[in-house]
Amino acid sequence: MSKIVQLKAASRARAGKGASRAVRRTGLIPGVVYGDKAEPQLISLTYGDVLPHIETGRFLSTLIDLEVDGKTVRAIPRDVQFEPVRDFIVHVDFLRLGKDARVRVNVPVHFKGQDVSPGIKQGGALNIVSHEVELFCSADFIPEEIMIDLTGLQIGQSVHLSDIKLPEGTKAVSRDDV
Repeated sequence: MSKIVQLKAASRARAGKGASRAVRRTGLIPGVVYGDKAEPQLISLTYGDVLPHIETGRFLSTLIDLEVDGKTVRAIPRDVQFEPVRDFIVHVDFLRLGKDARVRVNVPVHFKGQDVSPGIKQGGALNIVSHEVELFCSADFIPEEIMIDLTGLQIGQSVHLSDIKLPEGTKAVSRDDV
């Protein structure tokens, strides 16, 4: 299960380009929380609070407890927009999660057993086709990673998504990735 990140946000009254620019001038990030059959809520977040979580590389598959004006909302980030030249965050979208919500997330794939793999010992190379796997799972049980054991693999062998035992309650979105 993934850990839940706590972030504080403030609601904002105005929407649009001018209002978002005004929020950015104060050093905050404009954002929106939508979904779960409720009205979208405009928010602003502190840049320094959000940046370390984005730099982990797992931000879009991390559960967030947003504290907005004293009320806590469980959400998952759906989009982060960056300024193209200076590469700073300009907007964040969050999907509000209801009870027993199921989501599509990209989970990183890691490998173990390279040191004992006969194919790699014979001079073969590990060719990673996909560094992430898209899964459909409960929002409360998003796996941290998918670990693939390379022990026993020979040169020319490949591992398909159907060969991997996924955590209980998760389903692969794509058919059979390599």
